[in-house]
Amino acid sequence: MIVMDEVVLFNPGDSIGNFHDYHEAVQTAQIYQERHSQDGHVLVVKSDKGEPSFDIFLAEQQLDNGQSKFKPAKPYTISKKL
Repeated sequence: MIVMDEVVLFNPGDSIGNFHDYHEAVQTAQIYQERHSQDGHVLVVKSDKGEPSFDIFLAEQQLDNGQSKFKPAKPYTISKKL
């Protein structure tokens, strides 16, 4: 079975946090999820360009291609969904 990465668009300004360490990003996302469970799914995403960088976003902040015309959007690959 081949697993395809899911690339999504987010406005970088909507990021809850930015980390260079994946495990620190996941731990922070888990803490955020526990404290803000009403906010929905929390995603840890990896930037598709540059050095390893992980951001935390709420799933509801995901942009589709139509919305990306109105906001500065950047592609990310989902690393973990909480």
